[in-house]
Amino acid sequence: MDPIQNPFSPGAGSPPPELVGRDDVLNQARILLGRIKQRRAEKSLLLTGLRGVGKTVLLNEMERMAQADGYRTIMVEAHEHKSLGALLAPPLRQLLYQLDRLAGAGHKVRHALAALKGFLKTIRVKMEGVELGLDIEAERGTADSGDLEIDLPDLFTVVAEAAVERETCLAVMIDEVQYFTKKELGALIMSMHKMQQRQLPLVLMGAGLPILPGLAGESKSYAERLFSFPDIGALSEADASRALQDPVKPYGVVFADAAIREIYDLTQGYPYFLQEWGYQAWNWAENSSLSLTVVHSASETVSKRLDENFFRVRFDRLTPREKRFLRAMAELGPGAQRSSEVAEALSVKLPSIGPTRAKLINKGMIYSPSHGYLAFTVPLFDAFIRRAVPEF
Repeated sequence: MDPIQNPFSPGAGSPPPELVGRDDVLNQARILLGRIKQRRAEKSLLLTGLRGVGKTVLLNEMERMAQADGYRTIMVEAHEHKSLGALLAPPLRQLLYQLDRLAGAGHKVRHALAALKGFLKTIRVKMEGVELGLDIEAERGTADSGDLEIDLPDLFTVVAEAAVERETCLAVMIDEVQYFTKKELGALIMSMHKMQQRQLPLVLMGAGLPILPGLAGESKSYAERLFSFPDIGALSEADASRALQDPVKPYGVVFADAAIREIYDLTQGYPYFLQEWGYQAWNWAENSSLSLTVVHSASETVSKRLDENFFRVRFDRLTPREKRFLRAMAELGPGAQRSSEVAEALSVKLPSIGPTRAKLINKGMIYSPSHGYLAFTVPLFDAFIRRAVPEF
C-alpha cells in the first residue's frame, strides 16, 4: 500500500495516530491543571515507566492540555551533561520576557527578571559560547546564594508571582527527570513544596524511568506528598488492538485477528514496538487485508530497524565491561534478575559488580525494581543483547 499514506508513526516522542489506554493518567492531568488554576492544592505528576511506553508522548499531550486551559508552558529534556539550573534558565528567561511584553506588566515581572539575572550569575549559563544575560539590574538577595536548594524555590516563587500578576498559570514539563543529581532533584521537590505552601499557580509535570520514585524519596522524604507517580506500562491486548485497528479504518484497511495476536505477542504491548510493526505491516501489504502472512514478512524488517536504531544507539554508548554485564543479565532470561546471580554468571564476587552496576543505572540502561534485583529499562533488550553478542 502507499507508504506516504501510512498512518503509523514510530519515533522518539512521535504522537501515535490513536492515543489509547491512557485515559486515567490524562484525567489526572486534567484535574491537576483545573485545581491549580483555581488555586487549590493538588499533587504534581511524575510519570514513570520503561523506554518506549509513551511517556514523552503523554508529556507532550499534557502540555497541549495546559496550553488549551490558558497555561504558559515550558518543556525541557534533562540529560547527563547539563545541570538543572542551566536547563531551566533559558526557557524561564524567554517566558518572563513574554510576560513583560504584555500590556500593563507590573513590578513583579520585572522583579522576577531581576531575580533570574542573579540566579544566572551563580550558574554562569552559556548558549553556543555566548553568555546568557538579561537587560536588567540583578536584585541582590533573591535566588543568588549559589545554593540550588535555596535559589530554585526562590526563583520559582518570584516567577509564579509574576504569573499571578499577569493572571495566568505556569506548567513546567521536564522529561528524563532521573538524570538530575540528588541535590538537583531535591531543589526541584523543595520548589514544588513552596508552590503548594503558598498556593501559587505553577505546576510540574515530568517523566522518567522506574527508578524515579525511589530517587525522589531518597532526596526528600516528603516527595510522595507532593507528587503522584503514575506507572506507564505496556498496553492491554484490547488497547493494543485499538492502537493498530483504529488508525487504518479510515482507509478501509483491516488487520486480521491472527495478525493482531501475533503483533501483540511480538511487542508485548509496548506502544513504540506496536507503531513499528504497524508501520512495516502497512508498507508490506499489497491490499487492504493485513494478514498474519504480512506480519511475518514485515517482522524481519522491523527487527532489523529496531536493532540498528532503537537498540543499537543505546548499546554503542557502553564500555566492553558494561556490555558483558548486560550480556550476563540477558543470559539469565527476561525479567528482573538477582544481582547475586549476575555476579555468579560473570564469575566474580557480588561486591565487585557494584561500580559497573552504578554506571549502567546512571546511563539509564538498568534499574532496580526491588532490593537485590536488576532489570532492563528497555523492553525486549535481553533478546537484542543475545543477538548482538551471540557468544557468552
